[in-house]
Amino acid sequence: MLTQVPLPEKYHTLSLEQMAERIGAHKRAFGDRLVILGHHYQRDDVIRFADFTGDSLKLSQLAARQKNAEFVVFCGVHFMAESADILTDDSVQVILPDLTAGCSMADMATLEQVEEAWAYLTDVTDEKIIPITYVNSAASIKAFCGRHDGACCTSSNARRILEYALDQGDKVLFLPDQHLGRNTAYAMGWPLESMILYGPDDNDFSDEQIRQAKFILWKGFCSVHQYFTPEDCAQVRRTDPDRKIIVHPECCWEVVQKADLAGSTEYIIKVITEAPDGSRWAVGTEINLVHRLIEQNLGRKDIRLLGKPQCLCTTMFRIDLPHLLWCLDELAAGRVVNRITVDPATRRDALLALERMLEHVHAEPVSSK
Repeated sequence: MLTQVPLPEKYHTLSLEQMAERIGAHKRAFGDRLVILGHHYQRDDVIRFADFTGDSLKLSQLAARQKNAEFVVFCGVHFMAESADILTDDSVQVILPDLTAGCSMADMATLEQVEEAWAYLTDVTDEKIIPITYVNSAASIKAFCGRHDGACCTSSNARRILEYALDQGDKVLFLPDQHLGRNTAYAMGWPLESMILYGPDDNDFSDEQIRQAKFILWKGFCSVHQYFTPEDCAQVRRTDPDRKIIVHPECCWEVVQKADLAGSTEYIIKVITEAPDGSRWAVGTEINLVHRLIEQNLGRKDIRLLGKPQCLCTTMFRIDLPHLLWCLDELAAGRVVNRITVDPATRRDALLALERMLEHVHAEPVSSK
């Protein structure tokens, strides 16, 4: 994890109103030279200053479209800022307000581990393996996939990318999130028996099982979505059987099977927004987004979190108003802090994987009943 320099004490003494006023003044002064991107999981007091909000896919697209901006401040996590740097022009400087805003899932697959796995897997089988990485991964992993005819995906277009991979090769190495890979492949009609789980430190399968497998899933997961359990779904069915359950496909397979719908963050928002007044929903995803959906639909739809209120993306939560104001104060003084840059070689190969992802853009459910 990168380290963040401590903020000067003055940033901890300002009121929310004072910080908001100064951030607003900076936005007006910079005009279209500055673009602030905010992920849906971001806290409300930060998201209010975002010029654009979205999930990983939408923000990747928006970053690629920034032609006039000199500075992109990404209120998300590190891998998102890396993708923005890869997709924007060299003249655009991408800033992450707090360098410790990382992603535990992305950290579960290092380049060294993936290269070791690749050497092992390609030694066991002569069939062509196409590596696919969830966009929640380091730039080095995206670059690895780009070099080996693979691509990135998001939860919005995972199905299309897996179809692309199977058109290009015989097997798929899907990383780092096992659940998105499993849920998507299963929804495509592939049985669980066609999948094996690869862990960089612990595996319990034979070489023959690798040769028989269609999908090799990396043993990674989202620390937020793992909180949701089949019992959470069962509890809703017992107490409120008419309430619909919609979850993110980073949830485990058992939860997705018990839900009515599973899809990306953008898909969840679309379904809830377009649902008829009076409908009732239990939503299995990050709590800031669920609270925002509740507030936006007060008095019209009954929305609640699936399970207990413990599903906070703690690393995303590290982006706060003091850090946002600090980086804008520094910009106004002519100093660019916390710039996220990807080296040219990694950028070149990662761009291949991201461009393949963007060629297959279509928000769709992973599972629906």
